[in-house]
Amino acid sequence: MIYGGVLLARKQLQNLTEPMYYILMNLLEPMHGYAIMQNIDKQTNGRVKVGPGTLYTLISRFEKEDIVIKISSEEGKKTYRLTNKGRTILKEEFIRLNNLVKDGQRMMEGGEYEK
Repeated sequence: MIYGGVLLARKQLQNLTEPMYYILMNLLEPMHGYAIMQNIDKQTNGRVKVGPGTLYTLISRFEKEDIVIKISSEEGKKTYRLTNKGRTILKEEFIRLNNLVKDGQRMMEGGEYEK
């Protein structure tokens, strides 16, 4: 599916992993790497751990695919933000995950599928 001229996450990146999803969510606002790692730990109550190796490998991949962009590099801290393409991918993944939860909730509560 194409949304706003952008190939969606399912096709381009398949489904986002949890670290990918949380990194992109944190880059809705400009942020440096260490803050991203701290935020993810706090947001998930320690359930999702993103170390520097994983973070910078993913950010490098996201930069190559025009999903994030480095906006500054001051005092050894590189600050990144989402591109429009990155926002689209994040929004589509958010919708996909919500649909999974809705389907699961309906099934767990004994609901039926629409025919």
